[in-house]
Amino acid sequence: MLVHTFLHFIRGFAMGSANIVPGVSGGTVALVLGIYERFIASVSAGSRALTLLVRRDVAGFRTWMAAVDWAFIIPLLAGIGVATLALASVVGDLLHDQPEFMSALFLGLVAGSVVVAWRLVREPRLQHVIIITVVGVVVFALLGLTHGTTEEAVSQVAEPALWAFFIAGAIAISAMILPGVSGSFLLVVMGMYGPALDALREFDILALLALGGGVVVGLALFSQVLHLALQRYHDVVMATLIGLMAG
Repeated sequence: MLVHTFLHFIRGFAMGSANIVPGVSGGTVALVLGIYERFIASVSAGSRALTLLVRRDVAGFRTWMAAVDWAFIIPLLAGIGVATLALASVVGDLLHDQPEFMSALFLGLVAGSVVVAWRLVREPRLQHVIIITVVGVVVFALLGLTHGTTEEAVSQVAEPALWAFFIAGAIAISAMILPGVSGSFLLVVMGMYGPALDALREFDILALLALGGGVVVGLALFSQVLHLALQRYHDVVMATLIGLMAG
């Protein structure tokens, strides 16, 4: 039991480490580690339970809370949180001092993820190859031709309001659970990567609470949609995710 808990924590730590880096997604790491669908299912069940609690449906709340894989999700989220807090400065420095090394490291990770994700397609067909190609080309055209992915490449917001941290958190977490889509990169585009990293480094409580609130809301809403899509259109969703990573 303790061994499994420790392994889940390490997996979460790896996901959290990747989430800090612009251009890399924690969802990509989850795919490589073979826990992606399990992670989405647990988060979706938890968010569904909270929705029912708000509606005062206590019986439904208990049912969905029981559906959450707590032995898996608690150490995983703990690992993500510890990595985010502990490595914010370290990863930021490495991105600045060793950009080529970090790019090569995560390029290999994403390339491997494409192979892993393709193996998860249950009944490969020509239409899946077409989806991968179209999505990959579109993503590359939109993001791959831009210059740079660090906070220096896009002007960052100076002293953003708390509501900006909330919105940024909701948007970023929605991308972070998608393999191939970097929440950190979207923070860069929104001009919130620098402020968010500073809040982590300086442990700005109010900013972190606002950011965390956005993360919870975004994760609750988007995870349910993604889980439903994986249940009904598994191979199409996987092909789309592969296209995102390839792009």
